[in-house]
Formats: sequence, C-alpha cells, structure tokens
Amino acid sequence: MYDSGKIITGLVIFLAIFTYPLWSNMGKAAPVPKPELPPKSVATQCVADTNYMRTSHMTLLNVWRDDVVRMGDRVYVSPNGKAYNMSLTNTCLECHSDKAKFCDQCHNYLAVAPFCWDCHQVPKPKEKK
Repeated sequence: MYDSGKIITGLVIFLAIFTYPLWSNMGKAAPVPKPELPPKSVATQCVADTNYMRTSHMTLLNVWRDDVVRMGDRVYVSPNGKAYNMSLTNTCLECHSDKAKFCDQCHNYLAVAPFCWDCHQVPKPKEKK
C-alpha cells in the first residue's frame, strides 16, 4: 500500500475526466424544437391526435406501409371515424409539406434519421398565398 496516494489521485483524475461531459452540461439542455404547423386552411384535422402523432407517428407509418405493400389495403379509418388514404406523400405531406420546418426540427433534436426518404421524394415547400 505504498502507492495508495498515487492510485487514489489517479482514480480521482480518471473520474473527473470520465464524468466531465455530464457535469459540464448540467442545466444546458437544447431548446425544444417548435415545428412550423401547416396553415389552418389546409386541413382541419390530422389522422390522429397530437400527442399520439408526436410519440408514435413512425409506428403508424410502418403499419400503413405494411398494410399497403403487403395486403393492398389503402384506406385508414381514424379513431374519430374519418377515412384517410394511407399515403405519406398524399396524406401527411399534403399539410406538412416543408420537411425542413416540420420533420427535420424534431428529428434533428432527437438525432434520428428516418428512412422515409429512401423511397419517398423530399417534398418541395408549398408557396404561401
């Protein structure tokens, strides 16, 4: 135990370096994204409520993809009873047409890279009237 001082000093230095990213960023969270919503004149209602779409839209889109591609079913009946065409391009992007101002805001904040754009074309932002 002649080197206990060196070992303890080394452990303290190691822990300080190892935990630096945690304690150096305390209280400095990135601002929550504020995606630009579509104008009210485009659509009156989304296919599901806001909280569900924030948390589970990729689940919904994956179910839509599987239903359309594997079973040929193209109509989605929402919980409110309204029927929608199961299409990212013709349903969702009809309102949320500006990918940079809507989709990318949250996806960049959460550091996720959805694979939607592997098959679908990136929408061009609609001109405001």
